Amino acid sequence: MSFEALGARAAALAAAPYRSQADDLPPQLASLSYDGYRAIAFRAGESLRLNDLFSAQLFHRGFLQRKRVDLFVQPRQGPPRPVPYETRLFDLGPGLAGARFPASLGFAGFRLHYAFDRSRPEAQEEFLVFLGASYFRLRGAGQEYGLSARGAAIGTGLPAPEEFPDFVAHWICEPEDGARAITVLSLLDSPSLAGAYRFVVEPGAPSRMRVDAALHPRRPIERLGLAPLTSMFVHGQNGPGARGAEGFDDFRPQVHDSDGLVVETPGDRLWRPLVNGRRAPQVSAFRAEPLKGFGLLQRERSFSAYLDVQARHEARPGLWVEPGGREPGGEAGPFAAGEVQLFEIPSREEYMDNIVAAFVPRGSVAPGRPLALAYGLTTIGAEPAPGMPGALARVVSTRVGSAERLRPTNPPSPERRLYVVDFEGPGLAGASGITADVSASAGTMVDPVTEPVPQTGGWRLYVEWRPPAEMPPGDVILRAHLVRAGARISETWDAVA
Repeated sequence: MSFEALGARAAALAAAPYRSQADDLPPQLASLSYDGYRAIAFRAGESLRLNDLFSAQLFHRGFLQRKRVDLFVQPRQGPPRPVPYETRLFDLGPGLAGARFPASLGFAGFRLHYAFDRSRPEAQEEFLVFLGASYFRLRGAGQEYGLSARGAAIGTGLPAPEEFPDFVAHWICEPEDGARAITVLSLLDSPSLAGAYRFVVEPGAPSRMRVDAALHPRRPIERLGLAPLTSMFVHGQNGPGARGAEGFDDFRPQVHDSDGLVVETPGDRLWRPLVNGRRAPQVSAFRAEPLKGFGLLQRERSFSAYLDVQARHEARPGLWVEPGGREPGGEAGPFAAGEVQLFEIPSREEYMDNIVAAFVPRGSVAPGRPLALAYGLTTIGAEPAPGMPGALARVVSTRVGSAERLRPTNPPSPERRLYVVDFEGPGLAGASGITADVSASAGTMVDPVTEPVPQTGGWRLYVEWRPPAEMPPGDVILRAHLVRAGARISETWDAVA
């Protein structure tokens, strides 16, 4: 199996009517509880050895993981080998003790392991998971799993139900001994779209993934999200963050897998702190023509910010998406014109992903017009980070409170809000003459003040926002960046009043 052969298969699949998988999950597995499914464990001694540094383990079907995914190992030479299901590969737990299932049951997905310490090839750690629809999770050395990536997002944020494409088959390619990277080929299918994917993954600190995809629409797609990222944000340092949003009663100061969106375009990089607690889902769009990169990041890296011993939110990675490659014939690719869209879904539960970010290309997506994608994914920890632009100082915190606390008025005006934004990064430590350029889409930004923060080597912006006499519908967008000698020296802070 090659990427080119898989692309031809995807094109043929898209030319035929969509056929959904049969729901053939045995009742014993379909009725499993969350705890019953988690009790199923793959036996480590049955791992598929791929070379001296890589191995694979498999996921059982059951509970929410109902669909079968065909798995193959592609040897270095010769045809692919199907991976047959056998009950003995798993410890099924007390609830299914003694159960046996047929070879036709198949698997729900797989995970890859790697020897991050190459001097100890037997000590392999999990670093990549493909499980459920087109979701996959990647982590770097020393990190915990957090946000997910997806093959494609279809109709996210529209009034009609979202469509979730499935990876229906994977081919795990055996690398040469000593190789640092591994390739996975994947076939995607859904009512609207079929596609072929090639993932070339190099685990490490950071872990990097090169993604090539050939997408073949079956029917017109109103909103197609490319390189989508999915994460969780319950509450963070910026409090409710938007008018009418509800706060959270939690002993932990913050709970999230990501705390902001970054969008990079020529000449600017934008940071949007995430918000939860609104009454309805929120869609925000950031024009990016062309897009240089975007990502959902976890910038808060201290344990004291979370105080969760088990979850270790401070060790969860961000993911940075960097478009690369061009369409055949030299034409600009699908990342050249469009916008990064951010979807924030109200949620009170931390086990639910409620944040989606994706690039949505401008123009129609229709049958007969295939899309060729090429982009990179890099895990991001503490910044500045390898694989992500670092020329501009970055926003590291946003805090919001009543402006009445510092300069009370009579009568008090609770609508007045004070924003305190901290910046860190190149050129700030020991610098002088730094000011801020601020703006608001409605209302007034009053008396911006900047000062150095000796404790961090960064700079802080204080600015009050006063609402207009009559509030406009929708969100009010506030923006600010640092300036020295007339030149922009920080990314743009972009927030919702």
